[in-house]
Parts: sequence; C-alpha cells; structure tokens
Amino acid sequence: MTSPVVGIAPETGFREIVALLAEYDITGVPVVDTEGRPLGIVSEADLLLTLAAQEDPGSLLPAPELTRTGPGGAVTAADLMTGPAVCTTPGTSVVAAARLMARHGVKRLPVLDEDGRVFAMVSRGDLLRVFLREDRVIRREIVEEVLGRIEGVSPAEVGVEVDQGRVVLSGTVPEPYLVPIVLNLCRSVDGVVSVTDRLASLRGFGGTGAEVTPVG
Repeated sequence: MTSPVVGIAPETGFREIVALLAEYDITGVPVVDTEGRPLGIVSEADLLLTLAAQEDPGSLLPAPELTRTGPGGAVTAADLMTGPAVCTTPGTSVVAAARLMARHGVKRLPVLDEDGRVFAMVSRGDLLRVFLREDRVIRREIVEEVLGRIEGVSPAEVGVEVDQGRVVLSGTVPEPYLVPIVLNLCRSVDGVVSVTDRLASLRGFGGTGAEVTPVG
C-alpha cells in the first residue's frame, strides 16, 4: 500500500482533481468526509467521462450521458465519484485484496485504520509487486517461517526449490495430514506463483505431483 494518502473533499472541483492526479502521478483519489472517512473514489475514467460529454460538433460518435453537475454547472468530486468506496484493511492478504478488486471491478482500494479513516491506498500494481520477490527470499521464508514453525515437520527433511516463484516441495513429513498444511502455508507466502507437491509422509505417500496456484 501507499501512504500517506492524497484525499479530497466532496466539493473539490474538476480541474483541481486533474491537477492532483498529475502532481502525485496517480490514477484515482478517495473522496473523504471531514473526519477522513471514505465516501467514494474519483478515477481518471470518471474524469474522462465528463470530458467525453462535452460538445464536439465534429465528432461522429454520440456523447455519453452527461455527468451530474452542481449549481452553475460546476462539476465536483461529489458529482464524479463512484460510491460507496470498496475498502480494505492493513491485515488483508494480497490474495483477498485481489479477489475484492476482481469482484467489484475496481483498480484500487482505500485502506482504513481502526477508526474507519483512510490512511493508505493499495492498487493492482501494489499487489502485483509481491511477485517480484527474489526466489532466494521466498525460499528462506518457506524454510524458516513456514517449515520451521510447523510442529512435527523438520526443515532438513523437506526439499524446497524455487524458480521464478514456482515452488517444488519434496522429501518427507511424519504424518499424511501434515502434507496439505505445508502446501497451504507455502501457497500463502508472498511471491509464490504455484506449488508442486512431491512430498511423502513416513506413514504413506502424500504427494500428488500436482501444481497448484495460490489463488485456487
């Protein structure tokens, strides 16, 4: 996520919004009330819709439906925004955030603090950056933070190979029930693209050789 966040009031005008997007090199901005709580989002698409609705006698294409305007024809954030805003929290996983964006067809999510105020934004680009993690960093996290903390599992008995975010697990675990636990926890590691199961248990084989993506 990106913090601190640039927020605007409902009465912010069209040109001021355009200037803010250009100044901070962003594509959308949350509209917040006087206490910083989210009301909606104004994006470049909202601004372009207003621009496309302007008179153009030379155009062969019909103009889209006019945006609502305020007194005197003024166009403000309240007129432009899409609301209510779809929001998330700092503890939301990248997978859950990605699913939230996909479900609602949005490109960015305001991040709310404990009081429901916007203090950051997370974009599709922010979520995708986790897949730029180096393979050695992913492997170290799996060995130390995943395998090293599962009771009964010895990191020395599990082989971990990582190539371009694709994880291959081999070796043995004591019990069959530990295999899906290891797989699920490895899939949740940031930067993991897929997990191939070649694990076996000392009480029977658990590996399938299947490659499973982390988002199901």
